[in-house]
Amino acid sequence: MSGLSLWRRAAAELVGTGLLVAVVVGSGIMAAHLSPDDIGLQLLENSTATAFGLAAIILVVGPVSGAHLNPVVSLADWWLGRRSGTGLPIRDVAAYIPAQVAGAIGGAVLANLMFDLAAVDLSATERDRPHLWLGEVVATAGLVLLVFALARSGRSAVAPAAVGGYIGAAYWFTSSTSFANPAVTVGRAFTDTFAGIAPASVPGFVIAQLAGLVVGLGLLALLYPRPAVAADEVVVPRLSDAG
Repeated sequence: MSGLSLWRRAAAELVGTGLLVAVVVGSGIMAAHLSPDDIGLQLLENSTATAFGLAAIILVVGPVSGAHLNPVVSLADWWLGRRSGTGLPIRDVAAYIPAQVAGAIGGAVLANLMFDLAAVDLSATERDRPHLWLGEVVATAGLVLLVFALARSGRSAVAPAAVGGYIGAAYWFTSSTSFANPAVTVGRAFTDTFAGIAPASVPGFVIAQLAGLVVGLGLLALLYPRPAVAADEVVVPRLSDAG
């Protein structure tokens, strides 16, 4: 697979995922400050900032790493392209996922510090009910289907707007408010704010997200039988070293 050096792509995943969590957590803190007595308005503010922020981040880091920003997307890319050699090599997956997790934790710490909170303050918000896990399965399956359907149909150019819009909408139509990302889930455990999740609730969410990955891949196989041919353009096409 051609492209920029692996360390540069992993760095882009670290920075991009960090910025994403900083947006999610920071906008959640700001929303709680601005609308302390209206949870619905807090969610609207948080989801709007996340949708626009995610689209912008994809535009920034996409040409470098593909803007996966999510272990689920990286694993799906590897799985779909493993036979044809068009997806993410396992070596790259092994670099991307730790970078995404480290970036997510760093993003939560950054958001905490920007709002004059303790750098690390583990969340006390428990999210450990079956209906929340089901919400994560739905949110993650939809994200996987969206990303790879765009790639398979040659529409990766609209991914920033489409992915941002989907995550913004999924805040509202899923019971879990759509984490849909194991790295982001881990990162959000490091902030005891509006967007936090208790560390004890993280494993259940991650398992549900992996289940959503399987469901999403199944739906993709049903609707787009040959997804591997475009797996190298997920989430957006990357630049080569020459580019």
